[in-house]
Amino acid sequence: MTAQTPKYGQAEFLRDNIRRILAPNPSPMTFQGTNTYILGTDAVAVIDPGPNLDDHLNAILTATENGSQITHILVTHAHIDHSTLAARLSAITGAKIYAFGRAKDGQSDFMRQVEENGYTGGGEGIDHDFIPDVFLADGDQIVGKDWTVTALHTPGHMANHLCFAVGNALFSGDHVMEWATSLVSPPDGDLGDFMTSCARLGRQEWSIFYPGHGDCVGSPNERISWLVAHRHQREAEILTALAQGPNSARKLAEMIYTEIDQTLIPAATRNVFAHLLELANKHMILFDNPLSAETVFRLR
Repeated sequence: MTAQTPKYGQAEFLRDNIRRILAPNPSPMTFQGTNTYILGTDAVAVIDPGPNLDDHLNAILTATENGSQITHILVTHAHIDHSTLAARLSAITGAKIYAFGRAKDGQSDFMRQVEENGYTGGGEGIDHDFIPDVFLADGDQIVGKDWTVTALHTPGHMANHLCFAVGNALFSGDHVMEWATSLVSPPDGDLGDFMTSCARLGRQEWSIFYPGHGDCVGSPNERISWLVAHRHQREAEILTALAQGPNSARKLAEMIYTEIDQTLIPAATRNVFAHLLELANKHMILFDNPLSAETVFRLR
């Protein structure tokens, strides 16, 4: 994190009614770990309880044992590093789980067609067992004792992704982060949806984002603008590379991502693949079914 990294298992106050607990699940995809947030003072909401780890469960319970009661569990999306502890926390506290839906809920028609045409890649860390108690629609409000949250459906990183707004602050999940761009991995992620969600968030002025990984985003609207410009630049790079001849997502990633750790090429390949599918959806490039990691794409 850009500021001093919080210690695992310790609740850190970000504002008077917002605390953050860092889960001990660091990785190249989760940075130092998953951020679990506690919203409120007496009757609190836990936002993204995180991975199913005993130490992290105990840290959440310890943070709320002196005068706080967990009344709500809010989940941004059904990736295992965000959602798998929800059921255990609910069973212990009696708090209901709130989310958009199951892992596949909200999937775009285009990505559903991609799956039906034979591509079953993606699936990185999907919590297929996740089922909320309360299914939230876009714009629904969840009201606690001293807080009100508005659910915003922001598909892209994942079909069932929600952000949670509290005034002009936003718990942004994995949609907007400071430390890295959001992974969009078809068919669970959809780049067209991601860009639409960015545009939607960009129409409101925000004071701060509390992301699923990494430090707080202090200039949210600038970050959104950068992410959109970055995606447009990446699309242009892919089209330029395809102008040299047809190629696969992995070969294109190796051509474009020349300065990253080679262990991250698989993740880069998934991002390139997301761009390729969106370009195909916009009728700018062609490919032959069935889709696979080795599918060759070409300009129209």
